[in-house]
Amino acid sequence: MNYDLIIIGSGIAGLTSSIYAACSGLKVLCIENQTCGGQIVNTSDIINYPGFKNISGLDFSQKLQSQAVELGVDIKTEQISQLNLEQKNKIIVTDNCEYNAKAVIIATGTRRRELGCNGEESFRGRGVTYCATCDGRFFQNKVVGIVGGGNTAVDDAIYLSNICKHVYVIHRRDGFRASGRSVELMKQRENITLKLNSVVDSIEGNNLMDNVILSDTHTNEKTSLKLNGLFVAIGSIPNSKDFSKWVDLDEQGYIVASEDCTTKTSGVFVAGDVRTKKVRQLVTAASDGSIAALAAAEYINHEN
Repeated sequence: MNYDLIIIGSGIAGLTSSIYAACSGLKVLCIENQTCGGQIVNTSDIINYPGFKNISGLDFSQKLQSQAVELGVDIKTEQISQLNLEQKNKIIVTDNCEYNAKAVIIATGTRRRELGCNGEESFRGRGVTYCATCDGRFFQNKVVGIVGGGNTAVDDAIYLSNICKHVYVIHRRDGFRASGRSVELMKQRENITLKLNSVVDSIEGNNLMDNVILSDTHTNEKTSLKLNGLFVAIGSIPNSKDFSKWVDLDEQGYIVASEDCTTKTSGVFVAGDVRTKKVRQLVTAASDGSIAALAAAEYINHEN
């Protein structure tokens, strides 16, 4: 089947790309191998997206999906088995069909790096969260923990200290990878306590989490810590490895792209969290989606 543009991934970046591309008069296919809407589907409340005071991630993604479909976008849930993006005619083979396109947008996003401890899955969304800026307000005046030692964890700890009653920073080492300035600012906050050389062994609770068991990395001694919430900030894994033949990856695996979302391969664009960028939020994913779609439309109009 032939399309002008194929978008791989149907998160916020992918769906926004499809909307802008369809509005540009392109015949568009969006391929997703999991849930349409991406990770945001699992977020109970979105409060920081312009125009919405409060909306669930599921409702938000469904609105985008409906808008795309009404504009004529084809959305298919299929597993990609083969790619050939080097030639002018891009070929994508799934378990069900072979598709051809003039351009491709990669919008496969990232997946959160998880703790892998007992209770993490059970209390996901019920105290365990992976985004301080998304969910911090729900823990106002509560006692929370944040796991990690990089810039994200330290910056999030400072951010949460302005909202929460107390913040415990749980880190497996006795030093931080974050910038020295951020670490100093964190240490100056009276309501931040460091739990160093510690890892989360398990998360406990009833309907909501209320306790974590920490394990000392040197002695294996177990201690209990009462928490209303636990923020996991140990990094994300970009879903990019399948495209490494046609795009450059940075040392963390993110796809290298300029602000116009172009890659090193002609006719291949990238949008959303999977690309190199400083801020990864809904609004920046949507921004990438519009930029990538307009860049793809311009490429198609000039090159085909």
